[in-house]
Amino acid sequence: MTKDKIKELQNKIIEGLKVSSKRMIENKKKINGKIVVYADGKIQTINAVDIKD
Repeated sequence: MTKDKIKELQNKIIEGLKVSSKRMIENKKKINGKIVVYADGKIQTINAVDIKD
């Protein structure tokens, strides 16, 4: 694989992750669910409705 192909593949993966995380947040908001994230060196639970788009 060339460097250009690798960069293109990386960009596609990143875009796919953005889309999937957006869908997950939308679905969790519908059911008033929670999302677990790792931030500031700690595992935290956040209500999905508290996440701003």
